[in-house]
Amino acid sequence: ALLGAPHGRVGADSFGVLLLGLARLLDDELFGQDARRMKVGSFAMLARMLVDCASLGEALRQMARFFNLLLDDFHCRLDSDVRRARLVVAPAPGRAPGAFGYEALLAMQYGLACWLGGRRIALLSAEFAYPAPPAGAEYALVYSGNLRFDRTETAISFERSYLDLPVLQNRRTLQRFLRLAPGNILLKYRNSDGLAARIRNGLRAAEPAAWPDFNHFARQLEMTPSTLRRRLEDEGESFQSIKNRLRSDLAIELLCHSDKGMLDIAIALGFADASAFHRAFKKWSGAGPGAYRQRRQQG
Repeated sequence: ALLGAPHGRVGADSFGVLLLGLARLLDDELFGQDARRMKVGSFAMLARMLVDCASLGEALRQMARFFNLLLDDFHCRLDSDVRRARLVVAPAPGRAPGAFGYEALLAMQYGLACWLGGRRIALLSAEFAYPAPPAGAEYALVYSGNLRFDRTETAISFERSYLDLPVLQNRRTLQRFLRLAPGNILLKYRNSDGLAARIRNGLRAAEPAAWPDFNHFARQLEMTPSTLRRRLEDEGESFQSIKNRLRSDLAIELLCHSDKGMLDIAIALGFADASAFHRAFKKWSGAGPGAYRQRRQQG
């Protein structure tokens, strides 16, 4: 089935529903990955506590303390020097957690950090306390192109200046965040109010074949192209990556929710022919569009 495929794709919303159902079934928001359950409601309690912090650095330290009180198999901490900071998830002494536990805990913390600061935190590197999985290349899409596996601990590194950011969220914005979780923290965090989201929305309003170019958005946002490019880099994005992800999302919608043929889908997405669409989709998802559609239909 699709989930068993090395490059299988499901939408963040669908995967979020799956995780919510699993958490409720187990009464464990870490899905059985620690000797102690992280009971349903723990994540919401943590988020409520963190919105009262003054800075992102304070929030990340509080978050590490929270998880260290709650869990037995993991030890979390925030390291920093004059240039960079590291959000670390290490095994507790004498414990050997599984890879999925590291992934879930790291995604939870990274998503919260980005949301609290109101932007995607651009990562300098990511390291993992387990061997590279078969789909290890996917980690570059989620975290950073600078990946290291088989390390003694799992960690993400970023510029230390992020720790000085004020916490921009409050009890009002918290309610919306919790309603959308965990879909809004799965994979790469997206700031729904950021420039990348505004550009994506602008692209989505037009047919792919008629998408405006980069300079159009620079003018619309009243920035020079170099400033817009730099601001997107601050969010961990680029104009090309935004277009690629949107085309991929639109392609999945058409493959899964329409009976259009490959040529019609290719034309709808702005490709010259079906073969160009096939090559691009395989690059995005690891599977050809026909195989992807078949797997989705098979469940």
